[in-house]
Amino acid sequence: MSSRTLRRRLHHRDVDGGKNDRYENSRFDSLNEPLLGNSDHDYDNNHSEGQTLEDILDEERSKVRLHWALLFSNVIAQWAQWLANIVLGSGSLLGRILPFVSGNQNGANSLLRPVLLNPLQEARLKHLKNRLSVPFDGTSSEHQDALRQLWRLAYPDRQLPSLKSEVWKDMGWQGSDPSTDFRGGGFISLQNLIFFAKTYPEAFQNLLYKKDGQRSEWEYPFAVAGINISFMLVQMLDLQSGNPSSLAGRRFMELLSLDEMAFDKLFCIAFRMLDAQWLAKRASYMQFNDVLKSTRSQLEREMALEDVSSVRDLPAYNLLKC
Repeated sequence: MSSRTLRRRLHHRDVDGGKNDRYENSRFDSLNEPLLGNSDHDYDNNHSEGQTLEDILDEERSKVRLHWALLFSNVIAQWAQWLANIVLGSGSLLGRILPFVSGNQNGANSLLRPVLLNPLQEARLKHLKNRLSVPFDGTSSEHQDALRQLWRLAYPDRQLPSLKSEVWKDMGWQGSDPSTDFRGGGFISLQNLIFFAKTYPEAFQNLLYKKDGQRSEWEYPFAVAGINISFMLVQMLDLQSGNPSSLAGRRFMELLSLDEMAFDKLFCIAFRMLDAQWLAKRASYMQFNDVLKSTRSQLEREMALEDVSSVRDLPAYNLLKC
């Protein structure tokens, strides 16, 4: 089936309500909202201006100090609890006063404590953050080759277009130049799409061609949706911080210790979840961000399940088995 028979897509000027040829590549943590629905003005306001190298170093040092301060307070709280319960006895006056220091282990405060990572987790988290820090560079031969690879995986029977061609819109890019759609999405979002196409080709093709269910007249653009999902995962997993402290981030570190490609696999699962949510809600283009939020909530709930110890344990992983 020709990709030109796909459901109608918005012109690239309609996606953000304006032009998109002035976007600059930046790191994931320079964005505060999903990519769809933002205007140039919103993006420019969110992007830090005039930030010097010293400012960046100060910010990183502050994060490190906060990390160790939280860690130290956690150790002190544990010792206080031990003294209250073991040395003085839980019935003593001090034993009745000190428990509040450690707080409810299952409460929200426990999510603020940093996780003690093992060497494998530290190494894999560092590698993932290095990937996240690479912006997409339209002048890089490596990044250009990656775009071409994605096209060949998506359309093995079609001629490879030039890097600037109206044909790229068939894949769900907003304009004739895919490089303008990455903004802060970074190179990893393109790597996620390539991983999806290579690892789960049938599921990838089903999403690309919108084969499942009854579709709306105004469909979400496939490629740009993928960039949004990568961005959403970075926020959900708290990967901007020095050490993930959200519940989903902590569970992700467990998954990452078992599978170094856990982030890429979660991307594939989240994409299939988004499409399933899209069909269930009978959504159209203007509801994309709402569907993305619902997808995040569902994925967070699944990652919180006690019997989930690997990516394959997630209930939504079955969506990839077409």
